[in-house]
Formats: sequence, C-alpha cells, structure tokens
Amino acid sequence: MGVRHCLIMVCVFVLSACSSNGRPFDIKNLAKSDMDLITDIHIAEARTLTQSLMVKLYKRNPRELAKVPNQTVTSRLESVMTIERPVYGYPELGYVDGVDALHLAFSARFEGDRVFALMVGVTGMLSSSYNHQLEFFILDDIDQQKLYNSARNLETVAWLLNTRKSPEGEPLLLGNGFTIDGTPNYSFERTLGQMIIIQDMMAKMVSDRTNRAINQVVHGVASMTFFPI
Repeated sequence: MGVRHCLIMVCVFVLSACSSNGRPFDIKNLAKSDMDLITDIHIAEARTLTQSLMVKLYKRNPRELAKVPNQTVTSRLESVMTIERPVYGYPELGYVDGVDALHLAFSARFEGDRVFALMVGVTGMLSSSYNHQLEFFILDDIDQQKLYNSARNLETVAWLLNTRKSPEGEPLLLGNGFTIDGTPNYSFERTLGQMIIIQDMMAKMVSDRTNRAINQVVHGVASMTFFPI
C-alpha cells in the first residue's frame, strides 16, 4: 500500500476525530506539517489503546494488583502513562523499562505485578518509537525502523499473552478467554491488533515520505524475541 492510500485512510480517521471532538484551531499547528498532525493523532490513539489494554488486563488478572499494597488501577495507570518517567525507572521492576520490562513481565522467576511490568514495557517502547514526544513539529524527525520494530514486538506480546505459562502450567497472565455462556472473547487480541496497525501504518508512511527503507525481519515469536527500539 502506497503512502497516498495510507494518507487517505488516515484522513478519514482525522475527519472523524475532528468532527466528534470539535477541536478548536490551535496557533501552534501552524508549525506542523500534515505529517506532524497525523503523527500526533496516531500517538494519541496509541495511548488511548494502551490505557484500555491496561485496564482490561487488571480486570482479567486482579491477583496482579493485589501484589502491591495501597494501589488502585487508576494509580497504576497514572504511573505508567505519565510521559515524564522516573529517571532510573521503577524500583519494583529493578529499574528496567521498555523491552527489558517486557522480558520481565513474561519471566517465570518474576514475582511482582506482571500487568505493571508489561505495560511499563509497552508504553516505554511506544514512547521510544516516537522519541518520547507527545506531538511533532516541522523540524522533528521520526525513525521508521523504530515504529516497525515496535509493531513486531507487540505481535510477540500478543503471542506470549496467549501462550506463556508458569512451570506449573498456569498462564502467567490471562488474556483472551470465554464469556460465561462460552462465547470467545478476543478483546485483548483486537486491542493489540489495533496498536500494531497504527505502528505499521506510521512506519510505512514515514518510509514512503523520507524514502528510507524499512529493514523487515523474520519474526521468531516462539523464541520470545523483542527487537530494540
């Protein structure tokens, strides 16, 4: 799919978002290109999906929140989603962030809050793919390879969420499942799928716009491979 087709798809989303949100004109947007505005919208949507995923994970895995005293879903969410992250990371995670936190979340030896570790990893990784910025301006640059790698890492997260088990054979984290009446619930897969589409679309648009190639890699999810961001 060429950049023109991607932009058409994004414009439909932009028009829909603008009409529903009724956002007023902002003078700072004069310092933004069309690509910058599109990037801003993708960042906001990715953050919204990340928050949704975290809330769903805590609802599905209440035992993880119970591991940390005096914490609520709201307080954990605020801690993870704040862009001004602790300079040296979170003590309870051994000060790891990004991809390293993803490894921790799916480690059988980790005894802490796995949902928190996973979402610290996901938010840190996505933030890195956007240079830890919430908005872009004309002189800002973005790396298509980081965006592409983050999409592949999200695919690995989706796979591990469904397959990673403890030595006793129990899932480390509960994800997709069934409702009371036996209907399959693929809510987690859909949310992660939307996040993957956003990152892949951004990588393609940046690659086409800058004429910089994406180094596409063979993705071995079974080996718990996470690519650097």
